[in-house]
Amino acid sequence: MTTFSSLNLSARLLENLAAEGYETPTPIQAQAIPPLLEGRDLLGCAQTGTGKTAAFALPLIERLLAGGNTGGKRGGRRARALVLAPTRELAGQIQESLRTYGRGTGLRDAVIYGGVNQSRQVRQLEAGVDVIVATPGRLLDLMDQGHVDLGGVEMFVLDEADRMLDMGFIEPIRKIGRSVPVDRQTLLFSATMPPKIRGLAGAMLRDPVSVSVTPVASAVPLIDQALYHVRGEHKSALLAHLLQDAKIIRTVVFTKTKHGAEKLAKKLACDGVSAGAIHGNKSQSQRQRALDAFRAGRSRVLVATDVAARGLDVDGITHVINFNLPNEPEAYIHRIGRTGRAGATGRAISFCSRDERGYLRAIERLTGERIDTLTLPHELGVPEDAPAPRFEERGERRGQKPRRDPGTRPGKTGGRPAPKNSAKTGPKRRRGKPGSPAGSASASQGAGAGNRRGKSTGRAAARPR
Repeated sequence: MTTFSSLNLSARLLENLAAEGYETPTPIQAQAIPPLLEGRDLLGCAQTGTGKTAAFALPLIERLLAGGNTGGKRGGRRARALVLAPTRELAGQIQESLRTYGRGTGLRDAVIYGGVNQSRQVRQLEAGVDVIVATPGRLLDLMDQGHVDLGGVEMFVLDEADRMLDMGFIEPIRKIGRSVPVDRQTLLFSATMPPKIRGLAGAMLRDPVSVSVTPVASAVPLIDQALYHVRGEHKSALLAHLLQDAKIIRTVVFTKTKHGAEKLAKKLACDGVSAGAIHGNKSQSQRQRALDAFRAGRSRVLVATDVAARGLDVDGITHVINFNLPNEPEAYIHRIGRTGRAGATGRAISFCSRDERGYLRAIERLTGERIDTLTLPHELGVPEDAPAPRFEERGERRGQKPRRDPGTRPGKTGGRPAPKNSAKTGPKRRRGKPGSPAGSASASQGAGAGNRRGKSTGRAAARPR
């Protein structure tokens, strides 16, 4: 079995890993760390929960320690590594991991994101840092103001690149990439590999090593998935009923809109359920307070939009509830991946109204599995919203258009169009194999990665995320 001590990591890093109870690398760590230590570029297909943060953080720290302090015009230190992340939460967690693994090394870092006053971030940059962890928007703002010098960057990491593209960061990423030296080492991690990601990788990476674990179309095995067909006006009552179950200890509830998340969190609070909310309209301090309360157990429920679908790493989430189904089928995988982490079991429950059935079919096609349907609790006193036939019941075949459900209208609903089911929507398109990621290496056990010390997971050792 591969161990961290066999990966040619320095004694300091091995001590820090041992102090955290980490002995055995996850599949992506075992595959990625050796070529990264050799200085190779890397294209990684991996979703959250597979341990990819440590897969790039450990080689990054090693490279900085081996190179020493190169100096620079700001405070004697010039940033030598840059990590881009799509959200503030993920950027903060990456910084936390870098500090954990790099404890005692003397390396300095700064985390740069919007939603807060930039003064403290500017002071950190002027004092000199070795690593910058940033979201693209705020980083570009500070670059335009002359506060950021990327001329000394040796290692450039793009984490969750597909999410950054979904958020419209493709041009900012390209602009930032042009400001980083050409002879850098570049790493790109993405949970999915659509054409735009492949194009970005082709433009920014040189002869990269490809690694792939836990394809996004593979639902995490330790997550029990279930579905209620329920009318939109009855979803709140169903959620309140389910939350009476004492087994739902810590749950994330996903909504489609920011307004919906805020409204639902307030309603739960009025019903006596301790709940917080995080979404794009919240300031960073408000989001952080909600997350801290959720982590500490002061809030039992965290209501969130997809801003939290990736990068939200909270131990002990027992349930994920999709109050609204996502219109991006890949987002479903990322949402339910908030539970069933670190070797623990989890449960994902989805509410599907009539106008969301197209999204449900898209999710089931992506995962290749049918989600079990549950009967609405009798005591709710609401009528059953009889589901339309699923794709396997209608006899659909690969490349054949599904028949349109009477209650499902094609067109845009909050972003991406619903699957087009009408015969008038255009010529047939070929469907490739669902969820096939790029990369030459694979590992099926990636879904359980990221175990922490003290967890009873049935595995020999804990693993870092």
